[in-house]
Amino acid sequence: MADPEGPAPRPGQGEDQGSPLWAAIDEALVGWLLPPDPVLAEAEAAARAAGLPEIQVSALQGRLLEVLARAIGARRVLEIGTLFGYSAICLARALPPEGRLVTLEVEPRHAELARANVARAGLADRVEVRLGRALDLLPALERELGARSVDLCFIDADKPSNAEYFGWARRLVRPGGLVVVDNVVRHGRILEEGEATPDVAGTRALFDAVARAEGVVASVLQTVGAKGHDGLLVAVLPPA
Repeated sequence: MADPEGPAPRPGQGEDQGSPLWAAIDEALVGWLLPPDPVLAEAEAAARAAGLPEIQVSALQGRLLEVLARAIGARRVLEIGTLFGYSAICLARALPPEGRLVTLEVEPRHAELARANVARAGLADRVEVRLGRALDLLPALERELGARSVDLCFIDADKPSNAEYFGWARRLVRPGGLVVVDNVVRHGRILEEGEATPDVAGTRALFDAVARAEGVVASVLQTVGAKGHDGLLVAVLPPA
């Protein structure tokens, strides 16, 4: 019997075009579960006006990050990859007044816009945007904060460096804390071998690093929606 929804796309096929049904379901779920959010809407509008790429997490994914941070009672959060501050705002909303989020961004224009968006959201007292290459900034951050002092690390930056970022997350996140990595399905292209792009190769290297990490418990949630087919890796570090 033929599949009523048609054949499954090959890895990479139609990767820039999500199903209209996925987008419609995203829109419906946002309508049901998320109240209108003028702060995030204004941040997105500012990013569009500045010509930034629309590669931020979706509204539902942003809320999921907030839920995860709230679920573990996060007080310190590290974000690698800021863009214009959308996910930083979502995560910071989960923090108590004395909480702190440090987010690392390599592009000066992105960092400047993120600071403005965070300030407009009323979260400048708990969010710090640091400018520079993350792998250059992380050693100083470890000296400043101390090892195993972060509750949650969200990684959403250059994909070829994902395994290195995960290694730093293991050093900085406390026992029992969370590491979340975005864009780990790559529209199915993670199945590619040999001729994989640097982004895909970096994602596969991340999986290898997670699989080798003793005591780490991890899973990947495939996501479909307005942004197409991708996924989030969520890992819990071993207890002390």
